Amino acid sequence: MSVDVTGTGAWARDVVLVDGSTACIRTVKEDDAASLADMHSRLSLETVRLRYLGAHPRLSEEEVARLVSSDDDQCVLVVERGNQLIACAQYDRVLGSDVAEVAFVVDDAHQGLGLGTLLLEYLASEGRRHGLKRFAADTFLENNQMVQVFRDAGFTQRSRLESGVMRVVMDIAPTEEAFEALYERDRKAAARSMQHLLRPRSIAVIGASRTRGTVGHELVRNLLTGDFQGPVYPVNPTATHIVSLPCFPSIEAVPGDVDLAVVAVPAKSVAEVVEACGRKGVGALVVVSSHFAEDGAEGAQLEKEVARLAHSYGMRMVGPNCFGVLNTDPEISMNATFARDTPTVGRLGFASQSGGLGIAILAEARKRGIGLSSFVSMGNKADVSGNDLLSFWGEDDDTAVALLYLESFGNPRKFARLARQFSESKPIVAVKGGRTAVGSRAASSHTAAMASSDEAVAALFRRTGVIRVDTIEELFDVAQVVGSQPLGHGLRVAVLSNVGGPGVLAVDACVSNGLQVPEFSAELQSQIADLCPRNGGVSNPIDLGAEASAPMYESVLELLLDSDEIDAVVVNFTPPLVTRKTDDIAAAIVAAVDRAAALAEEPGAEPGVGEEPAATPRRVLKPVVTSLLGADASGQAVLQTAHFPVPSYIYPETAVRALSHALRYGEWRRRPKGVVPALEGIDVNEARRLLPHDGATPGTGAIVSGWVTGSAAFDVLAAFGVPVLRTVEAYSPEEAGKLADEIASPVALKVLGPVHKSEGGGVRLGLKGRDAVVDAYESMRHAFGDAMTGVLLQPMAPSGGVETIVGAVEDPSFGPLVLFGLGGITVEVLGDHVSRLAPLTDLDAHEMVTGLRGSRLLTGFRGMPAVDIEGLVQVLLRVSRLVEDLPEVAELDCNPVVVTEHGAVVVDARIRVDTEAARPLVEDTRHLH
Repeated sequence: MSVDVTGTGAWARDVVLVDGSTACIRTVKEDDAASLADMHSRLSLETVRLRYLGAHPRLSEEEVARLVSSDDDQCVLVVERGNQLIACAQYDRVLGSDVAEVAFVVDDAHQGLGLGTLLLEYLASEGRRHGLKRFAADTFLENNQMVQVFRDAGFTQRSRLESGVMRVVMDIAPTEEAFEALYERDRKAAARSMQHLLRPRSIAVIGASRTRGTVGHELVRNLLTGDFQGPVYPVNPTATHIVSLPCFPSIEAVPGDVDLAVVAVPAKSVAEVVEACGRKGVGALVVVSSHFAEDGAEGAQLEKEVARLAHSYGMRMVGPNCFGVLNTDPEISMNATFARDTPTVGRLGFASQSGGLGIAILAEARKRGIGLSSFVSMGNKADVSGNDLLSFWGEDDDTAVALLYLESFGNPRKFARLARQFSESKPIVAVKGGRTAVGSRAASSHTAAMASSDEAVAALFRRTGVIRVDTIEELFDVAQVVGSQPLGHGLRVAVLSNVGGPGVLAVDACVSNGLQVPEFSAELQSQIADLCPRNGGVSNPIDLGAEASAPMYESVLELLLDSDEIDAVVVNFTPPLVTRKTDDIAAAIVAAVDRAAALAEEPGAEPGVGEEPAATPRRVLKPVVTSLLGADASGQAVLQTAHFPVPSYIYPETAVRALSHALRYGEWRRRPKGVVPALEGIDVNEARRLLPHDGATPGTGAIVSGWVTGSAAFDVLAAFGVPVLRTVEAYSPEEAGKLADEIASPVALKVLGPVHKSEGGGVRLGLKGRDAVVDAYESMRHAFGDAMTGVLLQPMAPSGGVETIVGAVEDPSFGPLVLFGLGGITVEVLGDHVSRLAPLTDLDAHEMVTGLRGSRLLTGFRGMPAVDIEGLVQVLLRVSRLVEDLPEVAELDCNPVVVTEHGAVVVDARIRVDTEAARPLVEDTRHLH
């Protein structure tokens, strides 16, 4: 979680181990000498033998001095927990080569926690940074743990055996296999680390109070009234009993083990309490205390210190500034919050970053009768975040849906991997707060003007299948559908009503939300008409008429659920004055839904998750939502008795909106995932050489921040295989005229310098001959003065093409965002653009090209020929690759990219390099968050 990079290259990262506990991996320091010697003295004789391939009773002063004096040819990493070193790893470069010898040792008490694998991964990262390509190690064949470390890392390796010693040589280049292995270990460790927090066997409340209405009192009372299935230990030095429970003066005075400590003391006392919990061996912490980062820099520093202390003792922490956690599983039955409302048992996991909003969320869940499996108020997210909870809920059979209220992302790329994997089997519904709080900034290009942080969030959710909603109300609306109804296999909706108005509203809502309301076939219309002769229409929507009975509703709904012409049903019922109770209609809906469910369980039914399809055609279950206008709670209660409880809403528009989210999520589940294609004709080294450097000659020294414009920008693009228009530069009228003769065709002349080319006559098109070019140059120089440094000359772009824009911008949180839209200056005026996070898959790129409102201009419009779609796709894929491989590129603007039926070509481009904001080339997802 905490990363402290200094000018000397020192760093420290808190990591989660395979048992769910935490530790700190860091570079060695000079003052570690005594701790290293102490760790060696604790090693068993067998561990020493396996590490040194023989006896080695103690470390000599020279060995210790060498360990604490790392340089470019040696790296030493240590693992610290509870102010004690528990593991050490090092590599030493073989002189003059790109190979290093590597060795590890883990103290006996901490073996089996995955420390060796973590250390190898971090050593490999450091080695790559210093130009190493391979690690070599010698180990006894019987050293099964070390052999397993090498296997688990996922690196390509070779080995040979000689006299019982195995020589292993491994390539440390990051492979997909290595990254997948790393990610999966990290995910499993994070899930395990939530056990103490969400499934504790004992709980201590530190700061418990005898005064009703205080946080410390309500925490204890809620644990008791919630029937927590384990001991509760109030801790307060001034009380002997609280809520009839014995009270203890300190956490260390508690007689039994403590899985979870809920801390409710003033902020200034939290660090002391956390350290005492660490000494006690507490499993995890929930810090409800406030006045930390939310109060400013001083509080933020205290928050970091508290998190560091927790991790140093192996504890995960929720908060601070939260209101607690709960788990409704009857085996746990934990309400460790100070909220008044406790939800019923259900299958929705909920995490909220806002404490105050979390209290309201629990009240709303209770009011709607929506059950939760667990709830976590994350507060300031100093440690536990939504990423950890997705890891836990993904393995939790009691959780079918994840609900998130987020205000920030700690590690967006880690979230992207977790969320995508989670969404492939369980839906995530999320509200992202602060979507309009985008600070104003000076946009340096069309691409930067189009991009926003919220656009990056939208791209992230789109890629990962997260269902994004705008309000907490809508979040619960959607949760009722995805949490209870079948997934759905298309966007075709049938609307069934007994009066016209609600049916029309439902149809309009379907169209507005991108759903289809198809007209039924003549056969289906005839079947419906036979069931309800006095109808107001059966083509879709269906108006059964004011006299519609419960049996009529049941029969027509059964018919629709068995039809292959639709994928979902919206049922509206408005009770006339003389009708039977709404309960009868609700019971009819339940009967039809249950019959469809029963038929689906017969041979040929739709397979469940992980099941093989049956040989006979399957029956497809369809989601059903209802709007029972004017109905009381009893009718809604009847709907909940169905095999798949049927959601009910007051208004048809609300029902349709919730249904549309669920159906689009189903579409995401069914769509191909796409692949990031291998691209030929890419020269990363040449592109990197063309970026600005501080050396005496071009391409030498370190890369520096600045703009890449003119022909250099085109050359960078060409190094990645992006088709560009031939471009040359001139710095005098005479040189421009000479170059125009060489091009030997009508040319475009564009001003160079810190000016906007489209304003003030900075672009002249269709110039023929030397004299016209010289005159245009002189005119530009008069208009722009000293701001003009020269001109670009290009042959005229292909005529009859469509101008588009392709760009990318580095989002500080989410990484590179690739954008595509209609080109020229109109892109900002019309706002017709789409964006995706890099790296783009082939499917992403195709969807971007066809996803504009104006995409008809590309596919043939009013007799115009269709353009080369695949050519545009290639440009997008190659730009995506460029910003992935060159993390120093903060902004890239190709505007316009002219595309015709014969291909796409970049006509104008510029690139902004920012070395300060450059992300690591290989993303690190191992540390916390």
